[in-house]
Amino acid sequence: AGAIRIIGGSWRGTRLPVEDSPGLRPTGDRVRETLFNWLEPIIAGARVADLFAGTGALGLESVSRGASSAVLVERDPRLVTSLRATVSRLAAQDQVNVVQADALQWLASDAGGNIDIAFLDPPFASVLWPQALAQLSKSMAPGAHLYVESPHEQRDARPGPCWSLHRQGRTRDVHFALYRRLAKPGADTLKGDVSAAAWQ
Repeated sequence: AGAIRIIGGSWRGTRLPVEDSPGLRPTGDRVRETLFNWLEPIIAGARVADLFAGTGALGLESVSRGASSAVLVERDPRLVTSLRATVSRLAAQDQVNVVQADALQWLASDAGGNIDIAFLDPPFASVLWPQALAQLSKSMAPGAHLYVESPHEQRDARPGPCWSLHRQGRTRDVHFALYRRLAKPGADTLKGDVSAAAWQ
């Protein structure tokens, strides 16, 4: 148990509790700072989904930096209680919805709607990336962005041909990447994107 902090925006410095829960591994400060630098041009007004939310750091950081709304999807009742307490403390109930649900079932129910930015960071031991990615695409808006975090050595946690790799990075422990949804497979129109060939 411990805490991390929101690192930017209107809630900068707010402490988020980190419960002692199996598989809970909050995205580190350096990675979050890099990710939100990437997202800075498109975060304002975005509709965000933080799947496997855990501490809610990614979804809450998004709203802190200008996203219009965030859905935090978490299955563990104890983590859900902690997330709801944090949202209440921030008086953010109008912007942040905490959903107690299995992320895959939530996606399968078409509850996601038109998501502009989705964060996919399941427990590393779960191997849930392929199922989540398969379900996620139908809930994403045209031109949406998808963040995927996976173990450093894992190379298959990536979406299909309708997504272009925009940015990626690595630390000693994790690989993290941001993708942009294409209008059609193979139609990469975003200048400056890192080619998916960088994965090879």
